[in-house]
Amino acid sequence: MCVKLVNLKSIDFKLTSFIFAPSNYCCYICLDIKNYTMEAPFVYGRIADDLNFTDRKNEVALLTQNFKNLINTVIISPRRWGKTSLVNKCAKLLSEENKNTLVCQVDIFNCRTEEQFYTAYANALMRVSTSAWEEFVAGVKKYLSRMAPTVSLSEGSQSYELSFGIGFKDNRLSYDEILDLPQQIAKDKGKKIIVCIDEFQNINEYEDSLAFQRKLRAHWQTHTSVCYCLYGSKRHMLLSIFNDYSMPFYKFGDILFLQKIERKDWVAFISQRFADTGKQISDELSGMIADKMKNHPYYTQQLSQQTWLRTSKECSEAIVNEAFNSLIGQLSLLFTNIIDSLTSRQISFLIAVADGVVNFSSKDILKHYQLGTSANIKNLKKATLEKDLIDILPGNTIEIQDPAFEYWLKNVYQNPAR
Repeated sequence: MCVKLVNLKSIDFKLTSFIFAPSNYCCYICLDIKNYTMEAPFVYGRIADDLNFTDRKNEVALLTQNFKNLINTVIISPRRWGKTSLVNKCAKLLSEENKNTLVCQVDIFNCRTEEQFYTAYANALMRVSTSAWEEFVAGVKKYLSRMAPTVSLSEGSQSYELSFGIGFKDNRLSYDEILDLPQQIAKDKGKKIIVCIDEFQNINEYEDSLAFQRKLRAHWQTHTSVCYCLYGSKRHMLLSIFNDYSMPFYKFGDILFLQKIERKDWVAFISQRFADTGKQISDELSGMIADKMKNHPYYTQQLSQQTWLRTSKECSEAIVNEAFNSLIGQLSLLFTNIIDSLTSRQISFLIAVADGVVNFSSKDILKHYQLGTSANIKNLKKATLEKDLIDILPGNTIEIQDPAFEYWLKNVYQNPAR
């Protein structure tokens, strides 16, 4: 058993917990940072805003323009590429520029049924179009009174929640009213409304999803003062909704395929964030951080922060490598659990992808990676795609979605002694 300690100079720590693990895993001391001398300048795992938002100038310009012109937009990209941060950035810019535009953001990650979708949708719309408890209640009474609504105020806080009576599920006309709610509010208030729905691919899991999609499209395409921005974390599922001509949402609006932030932009961003906090890092080392994480937004920010934390004044190559190896070590248990959930051929297929294999049907490749017959390849692609382990790019190029997992597969999983 080994203990991983991080020496972070000039920061006061207190021990909060000690995690025990089996003898073949590392243990980590969890530290609670107090008495900050400065705030870490890199953000990951939450929305990046203001100075933490990196580049995306073209995407910001396009999406903001679409919002202004009420053009429906679908954002498609792999997980953790900054879709939500991009939408938030554009929403903030638009709200500051035009007070006659309301931006309604709905996260349907926890909505597993059509009824839950309607409840979350109505709540978000009422919140963004009202500013106080009394106004919220009045709005619910005006627009949703036929659905036996209940508004609950959380004890000790100013948050309130809208819910519907038990007969709501059987009252199909209520659904129509909720779907038309943004258009009705926009008309009454003389405003434009931008409805942004995160994790939109979840509607694929609803009972009779196709009928639900038809209903959404039928209502939304009639709205003249509202536009919709739809996005989520399951690229392949979103493609099946928006890129299939037989589906209701085909050609619903512009499709924005989010690209990785370019290396040169990462170099400028990382170097500037170090400089802003009184530390130094060369452009070469900033580029090294981006290269190690293949310009992946989440991981590049994470490795940048781990490097920054280890740097007292001037960063070195040794510090970057130490931060990178520590990060891979922290993720090893997670990656091991992923491997444990896969079949041996799925693992072999991922290793082949990580090795840069292109022609998976080659006899030599099938034999070398023990993939069985060429007929297996289609099923292996489908299985690993549905698990969000790979991404299929234009030109049918396959890559591992997670650059840290790819490195771990090639350098740790296949070389356990290292």
